[in-house]
Amino acid sequence: MTIELHTWNTPNGRKISVALEEMGLPYKVFPVNIAKGEQMAPDFLAISPNNKIPAIVDPDGPDGERVSVFESGAILLYLGEKTGKFLPAPLIERIPVYEWLMWQMGGFGPMPGQVHHFIALENEQDRAYGLKRFMAETRRLYGVLDRRLATREFVAGALSVADFAILGWAWRHPRHKVELSDFPHVERWYNALMARPAVKRGMEAKLD
Repeated sequence: MTIELHTWNTPNGRKISVALEEMGLPYKVFPVNIAKGEQMAPDFLAISPNNKIPAIVDPDGPDGERVSVFESGAILLYLGEKTGKFLPAPLIERIPVYEWLMWQMGGFGPMPGQVHHFIALENEQDRAYGLKRFMAETRRLYGVLDRRLATREFVAGALSVADFAILGWAWRHPRHKVELSDFPHVERWYNALMARPAVKRGMEAKLD
């Protein structure tokens, strides 16, 4: 049973293609061109009421029923539950996965996303304040991640969906104007993940 991945070539979309590849789940990409407003189409809103990519449709959901899931963090947790992979069973081991997944969703995504927005503005006066504010916060978040990874291989100990979530945004570090060499533990983690064959497939999957 093939999962439908409704997405576009963005950090949030890459989180899911990487997870699907790592979990060995068959999937088919249904591109949603956000530059053309396709995320507002009624068919897409039926599975993603917040009109944001990505969303998935699993024809073999709980009890064999078709199910749709929106919001990238919810999708990662769903896929982890479905497969039993990259989401540990003991609650004590899940806690850091939940923490670092929520850290990504609440900070290491929205803040770099603002950098993406302001860096694209043509008017220098409009760009200056936003870039100063959000680039500083983005670098702070890279520092938080670097300190976490100084004492462990992956953010929650074992490789988990939290790593896939964070990787989707770290992938865009050139666009954040961040040199990973400034954050050596992040650089080590990033290079190790990007060297994994399934991650490579997920990053190279055509999402647009």
